[in-house]
Amino acid sequence: MNTMKRLIRMSLALALLAGATPLATFAAPPPPPPPSEADADAGPPLPDWEHLSAQQRELLIAPMRQRWNDSPQQRRRMFEHAQRWQSMTPEQRERARKGARRYEDMSPQQREEARVLFERMRALPPEQRKALRDRWEAMTPQQRDAWIKANASPDTKLAPGSR
Repeated sequence: MNTMKRLIRMSLALALLAGATPLATFAAPPPPPPPSEADADAGPPLPDWEHLSAQQRELLIAPMRQRWNDSPQQRRRMFEHAQRWQSMTPEQRERARKGARRYEDMSPQQREEARVLFERMRALPPEQRKALRDRWEAMTPQQRDAWIKANASPDTKLAPGSR
């Protein structure tokens, strides 16, 4: 009798296990993963530009119009920047965005250093740029400080205690 009870219990256990597998396939799906940064643009999708209302377009354009009107001396630079942006490949645009984010994350001292280095580099032919980049990477912080001070243009305002 003891053997019979064991057989019944094992049969019931096997039956339950066999029945649990098909039930699991009908269970509710797992919850979706938490939203990532890319999903931060939650809400209903917005239409293409052509399908935006006049009010929506105005909302998007207003800050640019304000910058344009407030800075007549910057209009040529803004226009050339827009033309240059249009001519860039998607990869070049992404590199530009990453560079801008990196610049935003810099301390004021690092920004100063980047500005001076950029101004100097943009005036050099490609071979000399590479040579300066190689020299820069080999410099100690003290050598970089001296280089920044020696190469800062007169209108560059160096922060107190900075390079």
